[in-house]
Amino acid sequence: MKNTIKKVVYGASVMALTLPAVVGAYGTFDPTAGGGTGLPQSSLMSIITNIMKWLLTAIGIAGVIGFAIAGILYLTAAGDEKRIETAKKAMVAAIIGVIVALVGVVALNAASGLLGGSQF
Repeated sequence: MKNTIKKVVYGASVMALTLPAVVGAYGTFDPTAGGGTGLPQSSLMSIITNIMKWLLTAIGIAGVIGFAIAGILYLTAAGDEKRIETAKKAMVAAIIGVIVALVGVVALNAASGLLGGSQF
């Protein structure tokens, strides 16, 4: 039962993380884009920025979901000290994940503003 739940959670996570890439890959082919090669005309900085924003968004969403799961664990602990400690550790980890995602977004925007020559 435990392995089945893990497989379902891992499968759903992989699908959720790869779905935007699959959907983004689908589109019309324009041979005139990229000088006739079909490659995008974006700069390397914008590609890296978009990847980082996507990853930080995924981390933030995972942190919020983790926080909700930790809350459910805490509510269902029913006074069991071991389960309460597990829930508290999960809650702290989720909060740290959300904070890391927020700091990453701020740092990314600051670096993009400084490197791009625009004000932020």
